Amino acid sequence: MTRSLSLLGLGAMGLPMARRLAARSGEGGGALTVWNRSAPRAQALGLEAGAIVAATPADAAREVVLTALPDLPQVRAVLEGPDGLLAGWRAAGVRRPMLVVCGTVSPVALRALADELATADVPGGVEVVDAPMSGGVLGAAEGRISFFVGGTEAQVAELAELLAPCASRVTRMGGTGTGAMAKLCNQLVVAETITALSEAFALARAAGIDASTLADALGSGLAASEVLRQKRHHWVDESFEAGGSIDYQVKDLRFAREAADEAGLTLDAARTALALFEAASDAGDGALDHSGVYRTIIRTKEQP
Repeated sequence: MTRSLSLLGLGAMGLPMARRLAARSGEGGGALTVWNRSAPRAQALGLEAGAIVAATPADAAREVVLTALPDLPQVRAVLEGPDGLLAGWRAAGVRRPMLVVCGTVSPVALRALADELATADVPGGVEVVDAPMSGGVLGAAEGRISFFVGGTEAQVAELAELLAPCASRVTRMGGTGTGAMAKLCNQLVVAETITALSEAFALARAAGIDASTLADALGSGLAASEVLRQKRHHWVDESFEAGGSIDYQVKDLRFAREAADEAGLTLDAARTALALFEAASDAGDGALDHSGVYRTIIRTKEQP
């Protein structure tokens, strides 16, 4: 029987993900429970999709809890205290719940959290599985998220079933922490692709080439990518409304640098990308979609 399921965090990725999970059949685990720090967003989802809205994380302490939160400090915040998940699991008598971390986090810190929660004051302890996701906001809306999972084969099999409404692929990368590490590899590709495309559009405009025409041409050749498909309108319109943000990209690239340093690797392209995204954040663009790094590139042209 499918275990009961909740999702905490209804941000850019969590909200479309929750919509698809809430629409799943009522078999087994029943309706999806959701919690969000901003209650009106959760309440709107409850009215729209029939999700159960929890007033606190403790009220959302189901057998399997997905967290679509930016980083581990936010995960810890929903675990602790009288209104936290740990208190909720104890009160409900849930045995050996599974906490699924879907944000992009440090693999080292994730493994430390897993070791800590394995002996938590909850019957059987808490299983921690890292399952960061890739696919962008559009991919989440279309049910095409790719999950990189660090956990046992049994845990991954259960997650594949639970996440089927919003996943195009659920891949076991290995043991605890390997999902987080694989997501950092993904983020290197995303950040460096965004950097390359931003430079390409800046160079094309400087040469008088129409951005939409360039996007069509790039999308028809070897330079085609999911990044270009989802984000071409940002570069064409030079409009970078909030999506996957520059500040989050900085966080992820710093984690990748930490992992590379630990492995004794020098990732020159990643260092260049990180410096560029940090400059964009320092310029006040941190809340923009990460394709907004284009603005930092064209600023260099405008400087004397």
